[in-house]
Amino acid sequence: MKKAYKFRIYPTQKQEIFIVKTIGCSRFIYNYFVEKQKQQDAYWYIVNEMVQNGQLPRN
Repeated sequence: MKKAYKFRIYPTQKQEIFIVKTIGCSRFIYNYFVEKQKQQDAYWYIVNEMVQNGQLPRN
């Protein structure tokens, strides 16, 4: 049997601001590194194409 619990929190105004800032920073960092990974993947895709076309030497 699976159980689940639901909780409701009632943060103060100061806590709400802190929670929003924390989530915003986390989202920014996540998106930043997702973009970095996409750039790295695109770079290696181009390198592999150049190796297959004979534009770069194969090591």
